[in-house]
Amino acid sequence: MTIYKYKDTGLLRKLCSIHAPSGEESAMKDFLLAYISENQHRWKTRPEIIEGEDLHDCIMLRFGSPRTAVFAHMDSIGFTVRYHDQLVAIGGPDTDGPHLLVGEDPLGPVECCLRTTPEGHLFYDFPRAIETGTSLVYKCNFRVTKDYITSCYLDNRLGVYNALKLAETLEDGLIIFSTYEEHGGGSVPFLAKIMVEKYNVRQALISDITWITDGVVPGKGVVISLRDRNIPRKTYLQKILSAAVGSGLPHQLEVEGAGSSDGRELQQSPYAIDWCFIGAAEQNVHSPDEKVHRADIDSMIDMYKYLMKHL
Repeated sequence: MTIYKYKDTGLLRKLCSIHAPSGEESAMKDFLLAYISENQHRWKTRPEIIEGEDLHDCIMLRFGSPRTAVFAHMDSIGFTVRYHDQLVAIGGPDTDGPHLLVGEDPLGPVECCLRTTPEGHLFYDFPRAIETGTSLVYKCNFRVTKDYITSCYLDNRLGVYNALKLAETLEDGLIIFSTYEEHGGGSVPFLAKIMVEKYNVRQALISDITWITDGVVPGKGVVISLRDRNIPRKTYLQKILSAAVGSGLPHQLEVEGAGSSDGRELQQSPYAIDWCFIGAAEQNVHSPDEKVHRADIDSMIDMYKYLMKHL
């Protein structure tokens, strides 16, 4: 029987249940700051915590003398209430099923059903009108089996979980919790400015979740993405691939022509920053039932710990 290394799924369960769609990440920020405050005394290196109104709801953690930054976006996909029972998507959520959605408006908690017309228009079914502008997210149904974890918002709460596990042993590095990623980004430019101008860090890893495809299979290790819609610099990729081989950890290579991440904004910034997307792959993307193999979670966390020492 396989015994997985990272068994504290309670933290991941909590992360997946936090209401934090793009633009509304304050609850996630508050949770992370409380978690860091409570646990940092157990970490190998106590970080400097950078947060405040200048960073909106983002958080930066500086450990020692950083050479590499790890980006993990805190936000999720979801829906915004419009008028007359209408919904507008936040990011690219799956709308095929009669999914349960939750949220809260001034009249109280909301649990309703998503309804999609044949023309693709989105509505909610609820006994009363929900206040315009209220955000709704998938109701969390977190499930753990011997080999898999299934839940909404593993993208990217698993990336956040990876960053928190990395923080336990990290000696030198930046961990950056970003916002807005699922709906076009926007926070990475000001984070990149601090990263480069204050800490002189010019290389990054993107702690995010990718897809199971015809070339990426569950249980075979973390995925190192050679490209998606954007193409990282080859010399940096070669450096990462050489270190990954030296680690002896299971990993897979990905080549895609679509999809993007915080890496896109780093590449488009006015700074010369190298980046690479490295993350576990999931099935049922952007649905309430995202599914990741537990071996790939172990591989992701161990690979980040290794790379942050060797890059």
